[in-house]
Amino acid sequence: MTASNLRLANCFGALSGRTALIPYVTAGDPLAGSTPALMHALVTAGADVIELGVPFSDPMADGPVIQQAGERAIAAGVSLTRVLELVVEFRRQDANTPVVLMGYANPIECMGRDAFVQRAAQAGVDGVLVVDYTPEESADFAAALTAAGVDPIYLLAPTSTESRMDQVARLARGYVYYVSLKGVTGAGYLDTDDVARHLTTIRRHVSIPVGVGFGIRDAASAARLAPHTDAVVIGSKLIQIIEEASRRDGPQAAIDAAAAWLAEVRQALDHIQKG
Repeated sequence: MTASNLRLANCFGALSGRTALIPYVTAGDPLAGSTPALMHALVTAGADVIELGVPFSDPMADGPVIQQAGERAIAAGVSLTRVLELVVEFRRQDANTPVVLMGYANPIECMGRDAFVQRAAQAGVDGVLVVDYTPEESADFAAALTAAGVDPIYLLAPTSTESRMDQVARLARGYVYYVSLKGVTGAGYLDTDDVARHLTTIRRHVSIPVGVGFGIRDAASAARLAPHTDAVVIGSKLIQIIEEASRRDGPQAAIDAAAAWLAEVRQALDHIQKG
């Protein structure tokens, strides 16, 4: 195991009954230059892992809030290469917090899978989640990531069969991301009991940590899930806060607002005693 993928293992291994908090932000939004500072602020506010979205023009799993964040970043010239540069900048001050890239296949295919794997590992990326790489089509990619010390992370959904859970269990490292809703990010009502039932089934097949994302919009909904999951992932609401504060008062205000809001979520999670 390399130093890179030890960061995720160490993170989940050190939780001691806590639920990990994983904020998702889009690289380059509101400004590329402010992304490392935003990531550091989120860590200070209680983030255990940072999910860094790679801007893409056709993000089929993302709702309008994240779509618009990606459009702003693309308009500012943020490419996959620039995203990796931002991770390098973040690593200059933080050697411990895991960073997971979340995005789509097209930018990786344009760079070349082998080149991407090597550059991600060199940049200090700990995990990669490619929404449109299915387990059937990405075993070689997952193996290359693992060999380079980067964890391949996969999605499971309410519609996933137990056969698909077995497929994901064979390939995934770091953690598995359970999509709590049918639909895109930021949509719908979160049914905690239904999520808990699906997590019980997933854990019969998956031995690594399972995080839950989509539909978590505040400290209360995060706290309701905390007893059932190893991690909560929050994206759309956080990006909405960043966009509104940035438009009103500028990038530093956006960083401050994001950190203040995430600290409230962290506090709510820390009040939950897990069995």
